[in-house]
Amino acid sequence: MTQTEIFQFIQDNTLLSASLWVNIALAGLSILLFVYMGRNVEDPRAQLIFVATLMVPLVSISSYTGLVSGLTVGFLEMPAGHALAGAGAGPEGGVFTPWGRYLTWAFSTPMILIALGLLAGSNLSKLFTAVVADVGMCITGLAAALTTSSYLLRWVWYGISCAFFVVVLYILLAEWAKDAEVAGTADIFNTLKVLTVVLWLGYPIFWALGAEGIAVLDIAITSWAYSGMDIIAKYLFAFLLLRWVVDNERTVADMATGLGAASRGGAAPADD
Repeated sequence: MTQTEIFQFIQDNTLLSASLWVNIALAGLSILLFVYMGRNVEDPRAQLIFVATLMVPLVSISSYTGLVSGLTVGFLEMPAGHALAGAGAGPEGGVFTPWGRYLTWAFSTPMILIALGLLAGSNLSKLFTAVVADVGMCITGLAAALTTSSYLLRWVWYGISCAFFVVVLYILLAEWAKDAEVAGTADIFNTLKVLTVVLWLGYPIFWALGAEGIAVLDIAITSWAYSGMDIIAKYLFAFLLLRWVVDNERTVADMATGLGAASRGGAAPADD
């Protein structure tokens, strides 16, 4: 199918098309809002959190524009054993596969983790591990979606992707939670941690239930599920984080100088 045909297929499905255009509109509004919110931030660490967070809607608006235009969408013939093998939603057969979503996740979710890691006062080793595992999760998820040679191998890739996800969850729930206590940012970090973990768990669930997995959900319903989770896990997450950083820039600055919660408890940092 040509891009024009794919574009027309998307526009003809009102529910599917709306799930993409709504995200583009909200990403654009988020960019303007976040730039305005960060206009007076001066601390370098706070600025870095802002830049990482601002990249999330910037990546999303680019990616969703690619999806709605048909640039990063394809129709794949599913392997034997798949519920949609030999059938398809496209005018020429094949299953609607918006593989561009994985590009969105591969570039935007590391930015979310970088912002969270900086907020928690994480060291570079943990930050690097989280980001690499996250990228691995997205790339192997893409491999699961694009594998058409074997139904079993699709689920093997899915399992590998989930294994990378477990690493990310461990760092979020165990390592960074402790770091945030030391840094004095535990309250906001725990809120964002719960928001992130709960919503991110939804992605593999809807992958398994959607056309890429066992195909019990329609492509438009699956697209809205992904888009809805993106809206909350990215734009609402970013707003909550940036609002807190603006109101607590001094706390972020103390983290950068190595003071953290110690300065608020009255203890002085040890001399090196």
